[in-house]
Amino acid sequence: MKAPIKKITLTAMFMAIGLVLPFFTGQIPQVGNMMLPMHLPVLLCGLICGWQYGGILGFILPCLRFILFGMPPLFPIGISMAFELAVYGSVVGLIFQKCRVKSIGTLYGSLILAMLSGRIIWGIVRFIIGGVTQSAFTWELFMAGAFMNAIPGIILQLFVVPSVMLVLNKVGLMRVFKITQKVSRG
Repeated sequence: MKAPIKKITLTAMFMAIGLVLPFFTGQIPQVGNMMLPMHLPVLLCGLICGWQYGGILGFILPCLRFILFGMPPLFPIGISMAFELAVYGSVVGLIFQKCRVKSIGTLYGSLILAMLSGRIIWGIVRFIIGGVTQSAFTWELFMAGAFMNAIPGIILQLFVVPSVMLVLNKVGLMRVFKITQKVSRG
């Protein structure tokens, strides 16, 4: 299979996962908001398929999920999530792709920078929307929405994404990291 077709197919798979995954946490909105289920496939897509695919998927996913299932509400949540997830997918893929040495440290660095960038963009978009709709978006609301309420999802992302990447590497589906095996002397 040619590379672009493979990447498009994988992106479609990540889109399907992103559409379905929130059903597992969405029955209790507070849990869904804390676990951030749509973020996982976007981050993985950016790492596996590249920054362009991760960015496009990130922008489309919340909007498509609203069209199909009515959640998340498109305005203001879905719009701000679209920008946030687009930055997630783009930044994680771009940073990881540009690093010469691929390691677990590089992966974590890419993840953390993408997560911080996405949350900053989310805050900027929410601030702009608040100005347009004349509803206050304070520093406290930003910190609560971007960090405090999202701690379980952040922890989940920092555990699941590297684990998936390591498993894909180990089974040979994706060669990203050089795995060294210790040779025992007998």
